[in-house]
Amino acid sequence: DPGDEVLLFEPFYENYGPDAYISGAVPKVVPLSSPGWTLDVECVRDAIGPRTRAIVLNTPHNPTGKVFTEEELSALAELVVERDLLVFTDEIYEHILYDGRRHRSIALLPGMRERTVTISALSKTYSVTGWRVGWAISSPPLVGAIRKIHDFLTVAAPAPLQEAGVVALGLPDSFYEELAHSYRERRDLFLGLLAGTGFDAVQPEGAYYTMTNVAELRRGRGLDDDTAFCVDLVVNGGVAAVPGSSFFAEARDGRDIIRFAFPTCVWPASASPATRPAERPVSPEPGPSARPSPRGSRPTLEWSRGELGRPLARRTCTRPRDAGTGPAPPPRPPR
Repeated sequence: DPGDEVLLFEPFYENYGPDAYISGAVPKVVPLSSPGWTLDVECVRDAIGPRTRAIVLNTPHNPTGKVFTEEELSALAELVVERDLLVFTDEIYEHILYDGRRHRSIALLPGMRERTVTISALSKTYSVTGWRVGWAISSPPLVGAIRKIHDFLTVAAPAPLQEAGVVALGLPDSFYEELAHSYRERRDLFLGLLAGTGFDAVQPEGAYYTMTNVAELRRGRGLDDDTAFCVDLVVNGGVAAVPGSSFFAEARDGRDIIRFAFPTCVWPASASPATRPAERPVSPEPGPSARPSPRGSRPTLEWSRGELGRPLARRTCTRPRDAGTGPAPPPRPPR
């Protein structure tokens, strides 16, 4: 119903908030605790209100690279069953795992099969992000509602791409083992490069992202926030990153964080130039989406936050937390 609430774990993939608004729901956030981005289930309990209907779970997690543990998932599942909620679980990075970690779907836990919508796609595992072919698995009543909405929004994914997806899903286990090994090489190389240049990066457990604290680097360059830092990084370093504020309900909670991604293949030094992708020169001028800062020093970007001018989500947990970006803000009353 319009006005029902859905809980998001913060930091969160930036599409979840607008998706909730489009559905007529109100997103509320429950912060994960850094540096390990652990889940406090009691904080989730405190956030559940009379209009809470669902929780969005993403594991492995974008943007942090966290893989939720079996203990966290079990505690969350017990709470969901107790409070009669639904879980929408985004598991698109399920095959990109590191250091012996295993993916566990919450739908497999007691009482969760009939109240979970499991979502995934070909995009990440098979490197076909432009195809937009995915799936949702749930109980018949929920799937029936999903089919009706899907039919009016997209009708169907292109048939040839679905056929290719069937072939991809039939690949042997060795494909997934090599996939994880390849991404681990990229992760280790990239984290080493970051450490050698002064970035304070958190080692991801899955997916291909790392959240990086840039507080000292930002202040050292005289930049106001994470967005200004990312623009400066592109203009002067030719490296793209996403401002951390994109993943928080309150921009100030991400002003000292940026997110890097490392999906690009690691090319061996022995590879000939003909087999490597062409490198594009870095323009010394900001792109068309940049505008001069009020002080005229460095460009900043306009970033759209929220829907129709409203904040993207409301803070719900007022417990002390270490966000890795300085002292926690004081508790705020609900809006």
